[in-house]
Amino acid sequence: MKSLSTKEKSVHINIESDYYGTIAEIGGGQETARHLFQAGGASNTIAKSISAYDKLFSDHFYNHGAPARYVAEDRLRKMVNYEYEELINILDNKNNKKFFAFANTVEVLNFTKTNTGNGWLGIAVEGTVRKQPNLIFIHAKFHENDTLLQQYTLGTLGINLIYGGLFEWEDPRNVLLSLLDNLDTDRVEIDYIFVEGPDMEWVDNRLLNLMLVSKNMTPAIMFDSAGRIQQPSDMLYKKNVLLMRGYFRPINNLGIEFIDDSLEIFKRDEDYKPDNTIAFCEISLNYLMQGEKVNEKDFLHRVDLLNLMGQSVMISRFKRYFELVNYFGQFKLIKLRMVVGLPTFIKIFDSSYYTDLRGGLLEALGAMFQENVKVYLYPGIDEITNELIIPRDEYFEGKNALLWKYLNATGNILLLTSLAAENLHITTEFISKMIEDGDESLKNYLPEKVFNHIKEFKLFGFEKNKH
Repeated sequence: MKSLSTKEKSVHINIESDYYGTIAEIGGGQETARHLFQAGGASNTIAKSISAYDKLFSDHFYNHGAPARYVAEDRLRKMVNYEYEELINILDNKNNKKFFAFANTVEVLNFTKTNTGNGWLGIAVEGTVRKQPNLIFIHAKFHENDTLLQQYTLGTLGINLIYGGLFEWEDPRNVLLSLLDNLDTDRVEIDYIFVEGPDMEWVDNRLLNLMLVSKNMTPAIMFDSAGRIQQPSDMLYKKNVLLMRGYFRPINNLGIEFIDDSLEIFKRDEDYKPDNTIAFCEISLNYLMQGEKVNEKDFLHRVDLLNLMGQSVMISRFKRYFELVNYFGQFKLIKLRMVVGLPTFIKIFDSSYYTDLRGGLLEALGAMFQENVKVYLYPGIDEITNELIIPRDEYFEGKNALLWKYLNATGNILLLTSLAAENLHITTEFISKMIEDGDESLKNYLPEKVFNHIKEFKLFGFEKNKH
């Protein structure tokens, strides 16, 4: 079905909705309110529009004069809550329409274009409980290189959120899918969504954010070690990142050993501090697909088990390592360290993966090994002799030998050899076969908490003595 234009949505909000409320916008003009006023019939919908543009005014209304970040989820929550409570206090007994409060706090491009356009948008919508509204919050990044264009995009996005919030609040998935109506990902990226409220208790925000990746609205999402959704810019600001990608179906002893050993190495770095370093287990969306669809239960099980082991999680659309590095490059990281096993590293050196790049393998490696990026490389194992394969210069041939020598000479690769050889036998295929067979000896290859959880809840189809 063809989506409505921004003007059609604005008219529909003004004329057809049963809602009455407030529009509060800071930092990007009053673009959302402008659409509603220009559409006509705004008196049916808008009780008040406001732009507390001065920081002292903003603090007075939404932060009681205390210093705080202005373009932040916390400020957005305070704006939405304040405006909704004001509707209740002033109009509860004087207006029989349902209430809503929309707010945004945004940073668009400045005059010298030294910043990045981004912001928070949210809406409180009356559902089944008048004084306890349902809340929808999103974070957006604006990609256009023009302030006026970013403002136009912001206005369209605001109307999309209001329209979805008023007419589709019963299913936030529909709200999410309509956010980019009359927009595209070249103009704006949605990298975070969070909903809550008395009518939203059935919603798993992890699945909602996974949709952002599967629907190509953002390239990556992040969860902290407690499983909470995190906005990437907030989570990564001035942090060291240790990254290991894999299937993690489930996390096994080898993966834990990789992470623990790598963190020990990282701790020797002069920039390391416990509170400024995050370890991520990253899963490519390709590893979660079952045919054309994402296997949601499988996804949740993997995240739960990683969180059980105290690991933060990243889900991304990236297939190649240099794409991961480019993604992290937009954030103000201190250092990025990637944990890579030898079999995977050999694939990174395979030029057939880069035929779409004009510079081929050389371009890919140049993009991957940027400043403050290093690979922690772990050895492989010879399947016949069971001996460790520690890559030396003679292990690589031809042009790859020269590239290997260069990366070593520049300190871009740190070869780690402390792993126990027996754990290198643990592969995804090996673990999957044991799960498929319901093999109880699986416990020898997984952390105890992970195995017990899989066994208790029969995750990934595990059943003892299945065959």
